[in-house]
Amino acid sequence: MIYDLVIIGGATSGLTAGIYAARKKLNAVILTKEVGGQSLQTENIENFPGFEKISGPELIDKMKEQVQKYGLSIKPGVEVKSISKTEDIFEITVNMSEKIMAKSVIIATGKKHKKLSIPGEKEFENKGVVYCSTCDAPLFGGKDVVVAGSGNSGLSSAFDLLKYANKIYIIGRADKIKGDEFLQEKIRENDKVIFITSAEVKEIRGSKFVEEVIYLDKKTGKEKNLKAQGVFVNIGWSPSSAFARGFLKTNEYEEIVIDQKTNETSVKGVFAAGDVTDVKYKQCVIAAGEGAKAALSAYDYLKNK
Repeated sequence: MIYDLVIIGGATSGLTAGIYAARKKLNAVILTKEVGGQSLQTENIENFPGFEKISGPELIDKMKEQVQKYGLSIKPGVEVKSISKTEDIFEITVNMSEKIMAKSVIIATGKKHKKLSIPGEKEFENKGVVYCSTCDAPLFGGKDVVVAGSGNSGLSSAFDLLKYANKIYIIGRADKIKGDEFLQEKIRENDKVIFITSAEVKEIRGSKFVEEVIYLDKKTGKEKNLKAQGVFVNIGWSPSSAFARGFLKTNEYEEIVIDQKTNETSVKGVFAAGDVTDVKYKQCVIAAGEGAKAALSAYDYLKNK
């Protein structure tokens, strides 16, 4: 079978694209590793129109329900390996070697956590090293925790940990904290938080679980030790675009370059939407709008063909 449209990614942008594709009666499918993506890690969304306050998982559930109401298929647990084009048909390789054929494609794969890539990070992942404070903060009750990253992601993790952790060390590479002043003020009110600037986490040590963090004090050039039972890594995000690199144009940040008017990529018939693209602002509501725009553009592309 050849689909009219394959949507790669099942978070805000991909689900919205699915709603619009279904309403246009396209033979479409959503392929995704998991439904929800990074929205699942957001405890409270307070800037999505129509909801004064809603959790990420709740919002995704509502979107998923709406997609399924229109009868559009969602296939979770699917990892796209590569994409190619022969004449006017796209071949999408998923999981091991399965091929899915389509007349058009929307890429809405979002972003993934950046990693420290230091000794001990991989060894202690889910053994004290975590990436989602919404998911894992309650597991660190009464423990000393290091938050790697002093931007908004790091400050948000520290804020989530205030209710649980005994002590919170926020380590940032810059000489001052980079996150929003509002968040800083909230966190500085609590004496369990210690800011460490001009520093870089170099190694994570332990036996079965995390026990110690080694960081470089860039002011003195000396390494220092912190006793800690947890490390929350919050140093930013990178676009989930690896499977498409070389097939279409990406920028220096590995974001997929799109026509801002139509969301079409450098390859005719392939559209992209949301945080995986070079759109300026990365917000849930913008991702939804971009998903709708990509689906309508894909419909126009198919209609003109």
